[in-house]
Amino acid sequence: MKPLLIIKMGHTMPHLAKRRGDFEDWIVLPLKGQDLTIAIVSPYTGEPLPRPEHFSGIIITGSHAMVTDREAWSEHTAAWVPRVIEAGVPLLGICYGHQLLANALGGVVGSSPIGIELGTVNVRLNGDAAKDPLFKYTPTAFKAHASHSQSVIQLPPDAVLLASSKKEPNHAFSIGPHAWGLQFHPEFDADIMKTYIHEFADFMETHGQAPQTAVDAVVETPHSRSLLQRFAKIAMAHEI
Repeated sequence: MKPLLIIKMGHTMPHLAKRRGDFEDWIVLPLKGQDLTIAIVSPYTGEPLPRPEHFSGIIITGSHAMVTDREAWSEHTAAWVPRVIEAGVPLLGICYGHQLLANALGGVVGSSPIGIELGTVNVRLNGDAAKDPLFKYTPTAFKAHASHSQSVIQLPPDAVLLASSKKEPNHAFSIGPHAWGLQFHPEFDADIMKTYIHEFADFMETHGQAPQTAVDAVVETPHSRSLLQRFAKIAMAHEI
């Protein structure tokens, strides 16, 4: 079985990493117990991107960077994404990865016109999700953790919109049979989400949002979290 590759696009706050680990650890945690080997590559530290066909599936993490900053390491990863699509390797982009996937394939990323979305949010699937391999077992409405001030403003050509929230119209999409973008964070749990709200409380207040109200609304999000397990199964099945 080929390994599952995590493309690490940055790191979380140092105090949170010390206590809970980093983005890749949060992704791996729900996958424990599955017959998976995990490989991790960090483009932002200068590590080279490998050949996609050497992996059963690929997950691109979130980041505190902005896609629109067009850092060299980010642009290099964006140029690599079409190779993954062409190789037919299952690909999942989370938050920054979602935006990078859209940008790499002809979509538009920019500051969200409705401001920051930070906290546990209500996500609703559209009709196309019912037959989507990643979402077909997910309830039509579910809760997910979100932390972003930029969004996919325009989906790539041929992308299929799968999910939206009140503030974010493009919360999930697919492109082709093997690639998905998720603006929300399936790897976050309630503790991580609350930590992010506390960290960016001042930023929320400048955008007219009440951090304590957001903290009080945080709950665990098992349906969102299960998408990581579902993606891993898709990747493993792709290898058979």
